[in-house]
Amino acid sequence: MAALRDIKKRIKSVESTKQITKAMEMVAAAKLRRAQSQVESARPYGLKMQQMLESLAGAAASLHHPLFEERKVSSSLLVVVTSDRGFCGSYNSNVLRAATKYLNETPDGMVKLGLVGKKCVDFFKKKPYPIAFQIPQTGGVADLQMVRNLANDITGSFENGEVDEVRLLYTQFVTIAKHNLTLEKFLPIEKIDAGDEGMPSQYIFEPSAEEIFANLVPRYCLTKILSALLESFASEFGARMIAMSNASKNADEMIEHLTLVYNKARQAAITNELLDIVGGAEALA
Repeated sequence: MAALRDIKKRIKSVESTKQITKAMEMVAAAKLRRAQSQVESARPYGLKMQQMLESLAGAAASLHHPLFEERKVSSSLLVVVTSDRGFCGSYNSNVLRAATKYLNETPDGMVKLGLVGKKCVDFFKKKPYPIAFQIPQTGGVADLQMVRNLANDITGSFENGEVDEVRLLYTQFVTIAKHNLTLEKFLPIEKIDAGDEGMPSQYIFEPSAEEIFANLVPRYCLTKILSALLESFASEFGARMIAMSNASKNADEMIEHLTLVYNKARQAAITNELLDIVGGAEALA
């Protein structure tokens, strides 16, 4: 009977775990719908902003903006974006593995880290890599003021000459079940040759090219950072929803198996009791 009580207690424990994973799956699904909508809205704007800025930069060959300055790379900044929480499968481990690989392939001390998300902060604070800044809590929400401060810090580091290159490492959302790990160059902004095929040979700037760039460049940087965060958050929620769905299915299978074991043990106990009764009756007879 003690074994039966243990099995029954374990079944109740698994059922409680299933309720938690099911609730987390539903929460992740609700957040995913909102995040996916934000990603789909931000992508066309970000793409057009990048095309416009790169085209104008290529056309205005005489224009010199600090964020377009190509320098010999002696110091680099890698901005790593992960989640604040776990329970999202291999989402965080894939990002951290890619970041570690990139750091191992570069000379020691050359790369500084910008960390966004508690998981990467906790991981790299135990490592001997220099950390330029860290944002341990985002809550899965791309707060505009936080993004603006982050963009200002990154561009300020580049303009002041603290770093010669900035790269972003984040997860691009494709579908709920597919997320592409992305390592891309953020600064300096690459120019397009004005003589490239399909590019207009001349532009007329109104107002001046300097004024246009003074407004466009900060907006571009803000949009780029915002898009990377939105892509990462959508990927995180998708990964968590799938992970919790799989956990709930595993709980169902475990409950089914434990129920079968419980019924077999109960049947064996009843059979043994009947045999004892029959044996006692025969002994008395």
